[in-house]
Amino acid sequence: MASSTPFPASGSRSKKPLGKMAGWLRQVLSKKPKEMPVPQETTPSDAPPRSSDDPPSPGLSTAASAESPATPPPAQEGASGSSSSSGGGAASSSGRWSRDYDVCVCHSEEDLAAAQELVAYLEDSPASLRCFLQLRDSAPGGAIVSELCRALDGSHCRVLLITPGFLRDPWCRYQMLQALSHAPGSEGRTIPLLAAGLARTAYPAELRFMYFVDGRGPDQGFRQVKEAILRYLQNLS
Repeated sequence: MASSTPFPASGSRSKKPLGKMAGWLRQVLSKKPKEMPVPQETTPSDAPPRSSDDPPSPGLSTAASAESPATPPPAQEGASGSSSSSGGGAASSSGRWSRDYDVCVCHSEEDLAAAQELVAYLEDSPASLRCFLQLRDSAPGGAIVSELCRALDGSHCRVLLITPGFLRDPWCRYQMLQALSHAPGSEGRTIPLLAAGLARTAYPAELRFMYFVDGRGPDQGFRQVKEAILRYLQNLS
């Protein structure tokens, strides 16, 4: 015999679960979303103090070096000052080295000892003047006249050691005329040194247009000769 228990309709079974799901969706949609915190930018004033032991930030050091150019090191004093101050001295004048000698000493053979004394005085001075002494510096085997002309051409100044022996020697007169012809009108290049005991009336007529150094005195006029040579060398360009 068939059971008479009624079965519920299919529509009444599905209504209850759907109602629960709809209520859950309404609760989810009604809730507001949580706001995410926005990170704040840190300004240099808000940044925590740095310790002196902390290593520098590479970003900040790079930016600082890019904005401010490197300061050049200070120029060293003395390089330009020394060159300018030494340029005025005779020992460092560029024109001085254009010739082989600073002075050529013309003398008679009998006055060799006096000439050697003058040369030693000039060469031992602080300026270390370069002197040409004929019997010492002439090339062996060279012609006497050629060696004299070479010495006069290669010297800035020339000293005429005028003594009684100089006035008697025809070779010394030739030296004097060659010295004048190599530097006509050049002030300071030819320096006559009149020996002590020689009267001024004996002064050669060819030299009357220029002053001479008086050899009387304790230094025999050597100091004045040196100063005249240095003055000429200082005026070289």
